[in-house]
Amino acid sequence: QVQLVESGGGLVQAGGSLRLSCAASGIIFVVNAMGWYRQAPGKQRELVARISKGGDTYYADSVKGRFTISRNNNNKNTVYLQMNSLKPDDTAVYYCNRLLGMTPLSSWGQGTQVTVSS
Repeated sequence: QVQLVESGGGLVQAGGSLRLSCAASGIIFVVNAMGWYRQAPGKQRELVARISKGGDTYYADSVKGRFTISRNNNNKNTVYLQMNSLKPDDTAVYYCNRLLGMTPLSSWGQGTQVTVSS
């Protein structure tokens, strides 16, 4: 069983920055791609950033140029999401997951709340 623990969320003013962290623990035999998702109230969960095993990245258009996904070189099951120039529309609960292609592999963690005030 793999556990996912997200942290680093909070309340920030528009234009501010936050750095989210995600740690995957448990029995993990292979390094997978990892992704950050978010779910705003009344909306479906959406993928906002993905990093492959080799370090290739993907970003949703809504966050491109503002968010950066990275992974810990010493522990590739730990990933980060640097969020700059935050907007009120970025307000959501943010989740991470291991990915096979674009498919989440693990049960979802509790997520971390990001609230951006205008």
